[in-house]
Formats: sequence, C-alpha cells, structure tokens
Amino acid sequence: MDASTASKATATDRPSLAPLRIGLLTDGRHGLANWQFALIDRILADDRFSLRAMIVCPPKVGAAPVAFRLAAAVERRTLGRQPVYRPKGPGFAAITSVTLGEQVGRDGGSELDLVLAISPLDLPQDAFSDLPFGSWQFSFSHAANADADWYGYHEVIAGKPATELRITVRRAGREDETLAMAEFNTKFSAARNADFIKERAVTLAMRELRKLADARALTVLPPPATMPAPRPPGLSKLLPYAASLGRNLLARGRQAVEEKLGIGAAPWVLFVGDGRPEDFDPRTSVLLEPDDDELRADPFLFPHEGETYVFYEAYTPSNTKAHIAVGRLVGNRLERLGIALKAEHHLSYPFTFRHDDGIFMIPETNRARRLEVWRCVEFPLRWELHATALEGQSSADSALFLFDGRWWLFTNLSEFHAYEDHCSELHVFEVDGPDLKWMKPHRNNPVVMGSTEARNGGRPFEQGGRLYRPSQRNEYGIYGYGLNIMQVEELDLETYSERCVRTIKPDFAPGIVACHHMDASNGRYIIDAMFADQADLRR
Repeated sequence: MDASTASKATATDRPSLAPLRIGLLTDGRHGLANWQFALIDRILADDRFSLRAMIVCPPKVGAAPVAFRLAAAVERRTLGRQPVYRPKGPGFAAITSVTLGEQVGRDGGSELDLVLAISPLDLPQDAFSDLPFGSWQFSFSHAANADADWYGYHEVIAGKPATELRITVRRAGREDETLAMAEFNTKFSAARNADFIKERAVTLAMRELRKLADARALTVLPPPATMPAPRPPGLSKLLPYAASLGRNLLARGRQAVEEKLGIGAAPWVLFVGDGRPEDFDPRTSVLLEPDDDELRADPFLFPHEGETYVFYEAYTPSNTKAHIAVGRLVGNRLERLGIALKAEHHLSYPFTFRHDDGIFMIPETNRARRLEVWRCVEFPLRWELHATALEGQSSADSALFLFDGRWWLFTNLSEFHAYEDHCSELHVFEVDGPDLKWMKPHRNNPVVMGSTEARNGGRPFEQGGRLYRPSQRNEYGIYGYGLNIMQVEELDLETYSERCVRTIKPDFAPGIVACHHMDASNGRYIIDAMFADQADLRR
C-alpha cells in the first residue's frame, strides 16, 4: 500500500474526472535539481494529472553580492551534497519543452488548467493568471534569482525557530492567495535548510494537486501577514554566520566522536506527576531517578491489575541502539522489571494499548521499514509479532486507537531522497483494529505538514467527547524541543482539522533543553525531557 498518495476512492466512490492539465514553468538555464526531478516523477506517476509541457520562461535577473555567491558555493559543495536523483518513471523523455512565446501562442495557454513555477522567473503579473486554477509558486522562489539562491539564510542567521514554506496562487483579478503553508525546524546550515524544505515542498505540492484533482476547486488560507522578501546577506552578516557554522561543525564532530566512544548519548529522562493530560503543570513533576546509566524516553503508562506500569525507550551512553524496557511505577519511583522487546534495530515509542482480552504494542520500527503490532503473551515481558503493515515504508511514532466507533491509525511517514525525516508529515488511516487486515488512507494525506506540529508526541486522549493529540514541537534547531496539545476538530476520511490549544516548553526543570513526549492515566502523567548534557543530569 502506498501511503504517500490519497486513495482514489475512500469513503465514497467519485466519478471519473479528466486529468488536470499541468504546465511547469522553468528558466531552462540549469539542469533540474533533485526536488524538481522528484516532483515531475510524482506528477507523471499519478493518472489524475497530465503534464503537458515544460515552459521555458525568462529567469529572474538580479545581482547578488560577490561575497555571498562565493560563500554559498563553498557551503553547497561541502554541506549541500546529495545523491543524484534517478527518475523512476519512463515518461521524462516524452515531456514537451516549449518557450513562453510558443505556449502563449497556443490560444493563450488555454489547453492548461494550471501552471506551477519551479524556478525564480521574471513573468508579467498576469501571465497565466486567467487559467482555471491560476499560476502556482513556491515561496522560496522569492529568495533567488538567475545566479544566486539565498533561501534559508535569513532564518538561520536570525536564529528563527522555524522556516516557513508557502505555495501561493495567482488568479485574474485577485491578490496572491495562499494554498498551503508549513513550518520546518531551522537547520544549522542554510544550504541544508533550503534543500530539506524543497524536498518537503514536493509532498506539499502533490497534496494540494490531489485535493484540486478531486474537488476541482481551490481552497485558500486566510491572508498572511505581509513580509518583505529577504535579500541576500552581505558581508556583515556572512562573517558571523560563517563563524557560527564553523562552531556548529566542530560541536557536531565532537558529538560524533563522543558517541563512538560511548559518552555522548542524548541524556533523556522521565518526570512524573499528578494531573490530567489537558491541564497538568509540569513544574510539579518529579524526576524518576535513572538506574545506573540507563537513559529513558517515550514513556507510556499502562494500568494492569491495580498497578501502573511504564513502557519506555531505554538505552545507555555506550549503546544507543534502544530497546523497550518496562517498570512498575510506585509513587514517584520506577521499579525496573526488565526488557519487554529487543530487536536487531533501534526500537522506541512503545505505544501500548488494550483491546478485548489482548494487550498490544506498536513500537517504532522505521529501520525495519514496516509498521509492527506486537501482542503480549505473558505480561509484561513476553511479546509476539501479531501484524504488520506499510511494508517498505518508513513510519514512526504510530498511534492506533478507537474514537467515535472507528479505529484510526495516526503515523508519521517519511518519503525522502536525501533527508529522511519523521517530524514533518502526519498520515491518517482508518483501519479494522490491531489486526490491520485493511487500511483506508485519508483523502488528503499527509493531513498535517510541518515539523512544529506534525509528529506524534504521545497517546491521543478523549475529553468531553473531543479528541486531543499530543504532538512534538520541533524548532530552534532542536529535535523534540517542546510539546503541543492539538484539539482535533474534524476527523473522517474526507476531512481533518486540528488546532493547538496548549504548548509545553522545556522550562519546567533546571538544565533541560527539550521535552517531546507525554502520557497520562488514572490521574497521573509522565513526560520525558532532555538535559543539555550528562553533567546536568547528575547535578
């Protein structure tokens, strides 16, 4: 099953519609980048679309400072290298390439439904705006011209927590409108920041094209606050940036060496307290003192026969390939019971739940390239494989739960070429239950995009008939910086919407710099947190 595309028929069968006729606008000056190849591949592979032409248009002209062009070239050669993208489909050779004049001469381009610009272009304001669905553009095109690309530099230099991506549409007689928007954790390198987001832009564009193919109508977002397009940084900003980049590279090199020596593992720990998931105060939590050098993350509470157990990801500084451990929660102390699940690959996020007379667990097994459901045969230390799904796909932090009479699977998938990432896409499926005999993908998967909200951060819970989803808040360049509580407002196979009703930041205990997971049961909650280093943990 390909979870990266929406089902052709989900909750209801739809009448067959003619494929959307798409033109891609390019400056034709350079070979295609990886993300552009990937976008074309995916359009060609979907029979809802007909790629009619690559339209060569005038490039956006302008002069970037020489110092910037030199610095950007050095950074790209050292930090922006990627494997060469090999087109998967056979249709590349058949794509027609025409000039702008030739395309306009074809009845003004009326043979197209929309055009999508994949290069920074110098086009008249009304070019293609009279097409049925207008002219689409990525926001990163505003930070580039024919000889330079400075997208991502402003956010890294300014220390922005996240970098924004938008897809806008221009239609006749209207101001530019926003079709989709997502924010992504800002990287330490501007070149990597830009490349990572452009790879994500492919998924965002395909989702919006699929929505249009089904609905034949555009749905736009409220008008955003207007911001001036960033300019290429000058020498006064490049020099401090280069120094910061050098320090970052040295720190990363030292971290890699420390991890090889078994002394540099991220020091995640668990805190526990009394309270409800919707309003607990993490400042009242108590540290569960680690046993020896065991580090802990992704905790799930599980009540069983009058006791409360904790299943969690466990690892040590000398062995960062984590397994699933289990302990008994006694007051503010965790009695470690042993290893619940171990594999040849890394395990984490042991989502544990009960159904009928069975106890089940879905650990994160993305390195096995499938989703696995395990069933307990002797509580709490013996488990057997019960079901698998999403074969060949990279899924993480999955939650399987019953809500309003239907079983739902929320999971974070990563379709990638150079940048595997599980923080940016939330995919939703309706399923039959823990057996996973059938799965129906949501029409608009991924239903949430962006690293500040998409990744699951704990067990979804119900309160007052409403569904809430804990999610990670990845920003400031930190994985797992904080937590959100998202209120799900619409959930079926046709629609999905949610809004953030609470944010938890890593400020509830001295020395912590991240907190990315929580769970609650029977009036108690548990949350994980990461200290800045091992020394802070031992204070």
